[in-house]
Amino acid sequence: MRKIMGLICVCLIAACGLVGGKFEAPHLAVVKVDLVDSDILSQHFKVRLRVQNPNSRALPVRGITCKLELAGDEFGNGVSAESFSVPAYGEAEFDMLLTTNLASAVMRFMHKKDRDPDSLEYRLSGKVDLASAMLRSIPFSDSGRIPIPGKD
Repeated sequence: MRKIMGLICVCLIAACGLVGGKFEAPHLAVVKVDLVDSDILSQHFKVRLRVQNPNSRALPVRGITCKLELAGDEFGNGVSAESFSVPAYGEAEFDMLLTTNLASAVMRFMHKKDRDPDSLEYRLSGKVDLASAMLRSIPFSDSGRIPIPGKD
């Protein structure tokens, strides 16, 4: 009986730790996009992202993977292995390398930018990998508008 009670106590303590380990998904927004390099098959962009933490405790980020869609079409995929912490109810900015397929993504982008010459709708989705042992990653999905470079 003592062993069973001990096991129940251990399970309850573990369950309390799991409840405290839950994070609400952060909000990510595109701040800036710069072309890094390109070749005949692909382009590499440096994307500056802002991450907002809606949680009451710091968000320990180990890395981020994401997919960027522009005007409803997939534009590219990105990764960042940059570790940082976002303060509780705070925000931080970081850079991510995004790779696109030149032939498909850029042509779709050029066609759609003519519809709204000042900005383009984007959707950013993926996961934030955490430096926490209790919770490994948090999925996210956010959208917004990004200004077209060279437009006022």
